[in-house]
Amino acid sequence: MTVTSCEIRPGAYADSIVLMHLQSSLARLPGVEDAGVVMGTAANLELLESNGLLHPEVADAGADDLVLVVRAESEQAAVDALSRVDGLLAIRKTESDADFRPHGLRSALRLLSSASVVTISVPGRYAAGVAREALERGRHVFLYSDNVAIEDEVALKTRARDAGLLVMGPDCGTAIVAGLGLGFANRVRRGGIGLVGASGTGLQAVTCAIHGLGQGVSHAIGTGGRDLKDQVGGITAIQALDLLSRDPETEVIVLISKPPSAAVAEGVLAAARGTGKPVVVQFLGRPAPYRSSGGVHFGTGLDDTARLAVALLEGADDPGADRPASALGVEPRSGCLRGLFAGGTLALEAQQALSGLGRLRSNEPMAGSERVVDLTRSEGHTILDLGADEFTVGRLHPMMDQDLRIRRLRQEAADPETGLILLDVVLGEGSHPDPATELAPAIQAARAAGDADVVVLMIGTDLDPQGLVDQTERLEDAGARVFLSVSDGLAWVAARLGSEVRTLGIGAREERSEPGGVEQTGVRAGERVAVEPSSLAAPLSLINVGLDSFADSMVDQGAEVVRLDWRPPAGGDEKLMALLERLR
Repeated sequence: MTVTSCEIRPGAYADSIVLMHLQSSLARLPGVEDAGVVMGTAANLELLESNGLLHPEVADAGADDLVLVVRAESEQAAVDALSRVDGLLAIRKTESDADFRPHGLRSALRLLSSASVVTISVPGRYAAGVAREALERGRHVFLYSDNVAIEDEVALKTRARDAGLLVMGPDCGTAIVAGLGLGFANRVRRGGIGLVGASGTGLQAVTCAIHGLGQGVSHAIGTGGRDLKDQVGGITAIQALDLLSRDPETEVIVLISKPPSAAVAEGVLAAARGTGKPVVVQFLGRPAPYRSSGGVHFGTGLDDTARLAVALLEGADDPGADRPASALGVEPRSGCLRGLFAGGTLALEAQQALSGLGRLRSNEPMAGSERVVDLTRSEGHTILDLGADEFTVGRLHPMMDQDLRIRRLRQEAADPETGLILLDVVLGEGSHPDPATELAPAIQAARAAGDADVVVLMIGTDLDPQGLVDQTERLEDAGARVFLSVSDGLAWVAARLGSEVRTLGIGAREERSEPGGVEQTGVRAGERVAVEPSSLAAPLSLINVGLDSFADSMVDQGAEVVRLDWRPPAGGDEKLMALLERLR
């Protein structure tokens, strides 16, 4: 008989990543069917209820209380699981843990007045307030937090733009600033290519490809996924383009975005033309209107974008746009495609390239694909972004934790319709420290359970801490076919399933004249203050508000970091928080 048990720990605050790691560890214990580990806020209690984990005792929890719920196959299994919480609650001890941790941003900046960036990874309902204070104190913001209201995003970015500051985010997964990786970022050499990206894994894939081609990156400025939407108007993207235009270390600029608003895209393209430097653009899901126009060049895919940027940097001829191709010598097979992606951009690229297979279904469908009807069951050719909100609410992102993807891998392997399972593995800062440890046995088991192929698109560099060669070899030994090139991997998949890889077309004209100017949607004349390149120069020092894992990563890369001992304001009481905000 299934039993649900609960434990409440008053005042035992821990950050969300620690809690989700604990939740994942509890769920893997013998006899445990599912687990929930949250702070006792109203929103989190709703989450427990939606997952079928709302225990009657939870009603007594406060916002500053730690709530632990376990659903197990027996009472003894539930008791045993809860008894192991203290051993599993691995709040990692680092050298800096012994140091004094200030409770407020003002105190933190007294300790490290040279800090130019504040990294924020607290729950979304608190993040805008922390970002606002950072801007008031004259610091750039890297805002990893999601679930920030779009009205707050516009207000924060407007304030930043008017002060000559950057807000990278919200929901910004990746940035590289003066060689320092923030959030999920790969270790790449420094060089003359600067990037602007409303796409986290898009930035990662292109920076890795640039590194693999022997060149390097000056900055990679993440904007957050909504920046090129109508409501925001490309504020951060235009700021970043202007910054890179004046950065002496940047010679070529790359602009990447998930499908943007048409009006905002035109404004951002005009800003790109106004930089005076070559700009390579990759708007995912939108056909390239031409290959080259007034200093703006269009890539047809992530790899092609990297190759074109490197050619422009080196003064070489255009390598030629990616063309539909098949992998020679690949014997076609029957069966359906099942794509299980951690990176949303890579899932979009796969939909585009594999559209020749026929009807594709996805939870994040692009033009030509259909929305999947049931998230728990694939039908026909299905490509899932397992990092989308519907899969990650209350759980770790699949780049950090493989549990959800491994469960789905087993499910797809057991489906007789499945012919090929396509995965991405993204290495680098913030990602799982050793994904092959969990994925290799799961791939081996999937291969033994049926005859489906397993193909892995590996995103990483030889400098990444996980070890690119080691990860590749272990997954290949488990029976996967691993590709270090996204375009090569997708071409092989298409050929294996009896199709050809497709890329977005390019207009007939190679060169044309376009008007310049940077007065665009989201930018008001006379109110812009330029971001000084010197404010983001190495060596970079930072204040970290939120996830210790991000601070650990920055310290490992040699940055000076002060960690804030952050707690929810007013104990998470929304009314009291609003009152305190009005009194500031």
